[in-house]
Amino acid sequence: MTNTKDRSIILILAAGLIALIGPIVRFIFPLFGLDMGTIAETTCFGIAILGAAFLLSWTTEAAEVDISKGLAVAVLAFIAVLPEYAVDASITWRAGKDPEVIGLAVANMTGANRILIGLAWPMVFFIFWWSIRKARTISNPQHEQISLQMPGSISIELSLLIVATIYSFLLPLKGGISVIDAGILFSIFAYYLYIIGRQDPEEPDLMGPARLIGSLPKTQRRLSLVMLFLFSAIIVITAADPFAQGLEHTGEELGIDKFLLLQFVAPFASEAPEFLVCGILAARGHAALGMAALISSKLNQWTLLLGSLPIVFSASTGTVTELPLEGRQQLELFLTAAQSLFAVLLFTNLKLTVRGALALMVLFLVQAVLPFDSVRLAVGILYLILSAGLIFLRRNDIKSRAKEFLREARGQTQG
Repeated sequence: MTNTKDRSIILILAAGLIALIGPIVRFIFPLFGLDMGTIAETTCFGIAILGAAFLLSWTTEAAEVDISKGLAVAVLAFIAVLPEYAVDASITWRAGKDPEVIGLAVANMTGANRILIGLAWPMVFFIFWWSIRKARTISNPQHEQISLQMPGSISIELSLLIVATIYSFLLPLKGGISVIDAGILFSIFAYYLYIIGRQDPEEPDLMGPARLIGSLPKTQRRLSLVMLFLFSAIIVITAADPFAQGLEHTGEELGIDKFLLLQFVAPFASEAPEFLVCGILAARGHAALGMAALISSKLNQWTLLLGSLPIVFSASTGTVTELPLEGRQQLELFLTAAQSLFAVLLFTNLKLTVRGALALMVLFLVQAVLPFDSVRLAVGILYLILSAGLIFLRRNDIKSRAKEFLREARGQTQG
């Protein structure tokens, strides 16, 4: 127990020291005339965000001691992608001042969403699949179809994610994201929090640093949670803007498209802690919980993160206006919405199979490795064709998910 406690303390201190790299490089180095160069500094800011994101993840997990499990999963999903919010807000704020940056405003957001579904969801499944397959090989040499079974309660997230996804298809069609769109998307997530916030609390299954924090006496625990959250948030706010700008300049120096750098490189820094936490949950036999957190994270990003863009853009311009979407941005939003629709429909029978996980991963890798507009449009259309097939084949499952959602919503309202 002592060794476990010591390791947890070391991990917290290590993450904190790594996070401090950001403000040191940004504020201390210039005082001594130190200049590391764009690429090195950008790397340092990305590492700092990574360290802060780990602290945020552990802090939110530990908060399960004080709030319901469903709400804790939603909060974990939100906190884990807080660095994503900071980077997106930084880019969108500058877009309000510089028209040339407008084209980059949706890059990070769409990239993060597609990485979440295209890599994180399959990752959790295949960790689960490998552990189950290994156990069955030892006890039973016969190969059976392995699928990740989700609880019926996930119908809440799936139903609201379907609503948000269908609405998101309107955005590229009308060529912009307005504050009205933001209000609708925020309302979807607020209703989600209302439903799950009324669920009964459960005993959390914490591990590592989260377990250490969660085991503290009530007053110390809550004080530690507040301090760690504030520290991490300050680090993220400090490092987000130079990290985003550094990626743009790095792209120019290396001759790489800035849009692609912001779409795929930046999200990895902010999504990595969530990948790790959910991967560990899957390895420890809690794959359904890890997948539930990732689904909640997708709902979070496709409502709050997407809706926050026109709010930040309007604040930057000093007037209530919509964030314009043109050409490439419309295609990126369409592709992300199409992927979201297909991914949610895969779960309408509350199962994810090997074929489903492979489909998510392969289709993502195709449009990531071949970043051409024609390829992305073709993949987006393929998502829609596959979605149409799933709607027909699983029409009864879709009705069941809708009924479970309405039953849960009525029950929570009456309660």
